[in-house]
Amino acid sequence: MKPKIGVFQILPDRRADPAIVAQTAEALGFHSYWVPEHAIMPLAFASDYVGDPGNVPDYLWQMPDTWVALSRAAATTERILLGSGICLVPEHNPLLLAKQVASVDHYSHGRVLFGIGAGWNREESEILGVDFDHRWTQTRECVEVMRKLWAEDAPSHDGRYYKFPPLRSYPKPECPAGPPVMFGSSGSPRVCKRVVTWGQGWIPVMSSLDEFAAGCRELEAACAAAGRDRASVHVAPFTLEGQCRTRADRDRILAAGADEVIIWLVAKETAAVQDELHQLAEEMLD
Repeated sequence: MKPKIGVFQILPDRRADPAIVAQTAEALGFHSYWVPEHAIMPLAFASDYVGDPGNVPDYLWQMPDTWVALSRAAATTERILLGSGICLVPEHNPLLLAKQVASVDHYSHGRVLFGIGAGWNREESEILGVDFDHRWTQTRECVEVMRKLWAEDAPSHDGRYYKFPPLRSYPKPECPAGPPVMFGSSGSPRVCKRVVTWGQGWIPVMSSLDEFAAGCRELEAACAAAGRDRASVHVAPFTLEGQCRTRADRDRILAAGADEVIIWLVAKETAAVQDELHQLAEEMLD
């Protein structure tokens, strides 16, 4: 069986058109295509950037809308899975986000992977209405609301953060339960518990192979404790920029517990990204 390899495009803008990039990735045999999210970025913030606190990259404030980019990718593809890597859920109104996600899933015939997170930038989050100190509580309720909207004909909700009377929300996603919910974040007992209790996948950023392997062991233990089959959780780590460019890299990550490896595309122009995809396919998709 061929290994599952996905690709992550950090800046799916006009210079590297997601319609062409995703189409090329599909033609070459890649399994999934992912784009990130930051709706805004304050000019000044005290929060430490999780990637490198001393070096905040410009692309954080240049990202197009996740669901518009994935919709563009959906229009030119037929098979490749389309993932949010990641959607900062509590920064959204769940009624509007449910409509966006369901619409892309509807148009793509059920190819959306709903990668989620709660955010790291307090200032960004609070501008967008997040209860930052309890952001995972808010995230869980937001996803609960979305799942109601996807599954029910006339859902209503009366919760801590969201309240609304019976209403209609269409189109529905391909699966009544909605797209698979996949958690970002590094391995920890807390994230593993979330994955096991209300998710279908784990998509951590892989800062080191040892850390990822330890997270896989924690996930295995959490599944065993909950009586859940580990095979029901799709594990697909995101490699950092410039990482995992050889078969040997790929095989080490798969051996550590990954079901799929998501590779960060480093090129910034459409033609250059296409060249990079061809090189990666030759090396990785055997």
